[in-house]
Amino acid sequence: MSTNTDADTVNHRARASEAYRLWWQHDANWYQGVAARFGQDVANEINAEALRKVALHVGQRVGRRAGPLPDTGDVRKDLEGLRRRYDDCGDRMFPPELRNASTEVEDDDLIVLTLRRNFAITMVRMAGSLEGYRCPCTDIHAGWSEGLGVTLTENRAESCLRDGDKECRLLMRVAPPVAAGEED
Repeated sequence: MSTNTDADTVNHRARASEAYRLWWQHDANWYQGVAARFGQDVANEINAEALRKVALHVGQRVGRRAGPLPDTGDVRKDLEGLRRRYDDCGDRMFPPELRNASTEVEDDDLIVLTLRRNFAITMVRMAGSLEGYRCPCTDIHAGWSEGLGVTLTENRAESCLRDGDKECRLLMRVAPPVAAGEED
């Protein structure tokens, strides 16, 4: 009969972390292979498409679990609820040990995601593929937003770790919700 000890739990966590690292190594090697055979533009494009699909799935799961988007009539409060959903999406796709990120609401239609550490950038740099690598962050945000049922009117990076900036500052401007029965 086996018993679960603290050492087993730590070992399980260490194995899970190792699995993350191995999958990220796989991803980095895959990216380099596509870039070598078909060019870095193709590798960037396929990487962004794949991550957007994963992000869409994550956004849908978070949305189902959280229920309908907030509609309290208080735009700031509703945006704060949406901000928490984006945080949940980020935590599901990129556990804290892989990134250092936070979001905040600015204005009445803007959510800002700040990344101070991004494991993907670290791995791409270590693999020697940083030159020509295009971050798929906006594709990830587009997928999350679609999955959550949100329309973005702006989705862009203001600064990027890949470019040597001290942090990524990503802007997601949210379209106001359309009331039931309203049409354009």
